[in-house]
Amino acid sequence: MNQSVFRLTLPILFGYLPLGMAFGVLFTTQLDYPWWAAPAMGILIYAGAGQILAVSLLAAQAGLLEVFVAMFVLNARHLFYGLSLLGQFHGAGWRKAYLIFGLTDETYSLLTSRARSADRPHEQVLDFRITLFNQCYWVAGCALGALLGANVAFNSTGIEFALVALFIVLTIEQYKALGDAFPVMVGAAAAALAILVLPPAHQLIGAIVVVSVVLLLQYRKLRRNPATEGAGHG
Repeated sequence: MNQSVFRLTLPILFGYLPLGMAFGVLFTTQLDYPWWAAPAMGILIYAGAGQILAVSLLAAQAGLLEVFVAMFVLNARHLFYGLSLLGQFHGAGWRKAYLIFGLTDETYSLLTSRARSADRPHEQVLDFRITLFNQCYWVAGCALGALLGANVAFNSTGIEFALVALFIVLTIEQYKALGDAFPVMVGAAAAALAILVLPPAHQLIGAIVVVSVVLLLQYRKLRRNPATEGAGHG
């Protein structure tokens, strides 16, 4: 079974190893922590882009509350991943908590798209191993990158731009998926407003609050006027 799991997860291995290594290098070059804290973060938090965001915020001396709020907002979609698979994980026993914890974008995609048999217990064991293999790939990448960053001397100036590039790509992908520029414009305006009126320690939380309020109001408006929503996307 492990061989079939490895074949299923091989594309994820090729993505997680280099990304995990990038995180590990960022972690050891930007923060004053021991190298082993990077793979430990991959084990306990396992948040991909959220971990890279946390490195940037911690390096900028952000408070723990700010880091928590930013990571929660970034990874809130995982709540819906877990809810949508509760039926699939029903009866998984002790594996269920880990199956929900280990749901990343790539793992969710694999678990929901692969062929499944009628043998639910067998399929749940397979789901568990797929999830575990994927996390092992990520943790291995974090460890390799952290060891590289801690032991190989190189000029890391500008490497923090990896985070900016990552979120530019994520923003473009979200815009392409939504087909609506309004959330992007609101985010940019909220960021500019926060920079102008708030101290650096509170700018991120302030921008998140402004965006959340505006998007909730927009959502209520569209719910009351569905015809407006259709016209806006036309």
